[in-house]
Amino acid sequence: MDKTWNNKAWFMLIPVLVLVGFSAVIPLMTVVNYSVQDTFGNNVFFWAGTQWFEEILHSSRFWDSMMRNLIFSFVILAIEVPLGIFIALNMPKKGIGVPVCLVLMALPLLIPWNVVGTIWQVFGRSDIGLMGYVLVGFGIDYNYVSDPADAWATIIIMDVWHWTSLVVLLCYAGLASIPDAFYQAAKIDGASRWSVFRYIQLPKMNRVLLIAVLLRFMDSFMIYTEPFVVTGGGPGNSTTFLSIDLVKMALGQFDLGPAAAMSLIYFLIVLLLSWVFYTVMTNYDAGATR
Repeated sequence: MDKTWNNKAWFMLIPVLVLVGFSAVIPLMTVVNYSVQDTFGNNVFFWAGTQWFEEILHSSRFWDSMMRNLIFSFVILAIEVPLGIFIALNMPKKGIGVPVCLVLMALPLLIPWNVVGTIWQVFGRSDIGLMGYVLVGFGIDYNYVSDPADAWATIIIMDVWHWTSLVVLLCYAGLASIPDAFYQAAKIDGASRWSVFRYIQLPKMNRVLLIAVLLRFMDSFMIYTEPFVVTGGGPGNSTTFLSIDLVKMALGQFDLGPAAAMSLIYFLIVLLLSWVFYTVMTNYDAGATR
């Protein structure tokens, strides 16, 4: 029998298309318009062509910020993904401990980003903050306001505390889908703990790990609120990521043309790197399942 197509269903998409148009397409086109023009105020614009893109791409300020972004994202992934897998593997699979652990894991994800930054801004202070006070009490010269290494350590620990739970929950969902028969067969065969993880648990987590890596990379590469609240991009420019630099350029210096060009370059970089991550991990997953 021929399948009947109901084209009336497309009308259900009209509200979504209108919403996306106003919230994404129109603002994006506005940014594109600003990126190729210059203005001296009074809503008078002059054609600038690719001037702002060339200026941004030849700016050491842009490349320094992007390098800080890349380092931060790869450090975050290197910590949060293995840590999330480890915690998920050691969470209870049955009993009252399951909902308790799931709720505890979800709690950091419920806290707004600006509140997280404020919490760690206070937590890291050596005079009233618990972490800063304890570290100074142990004789460690810790001050995230003046020491770039301490500032980096603080925002990395903050991000790990805030977002590792997402990796844990995704990995736990993958582990929960494994039938008990798999473990029983492995026990009969005398498989080691590593063999169970390598051949049973890890393949079941491949897809969720792909989602976790993509989400955490995009979030960490576009991070703004937390480090801005904690360090303001300092000390100096040591924690000034692309997002913070972009806001400073657009709102602090009011350079709308360069800021628009930078935002488009930023968007394309995120899109490209996410595509690379997705392609590499899906190809690896396809090769592993053959």
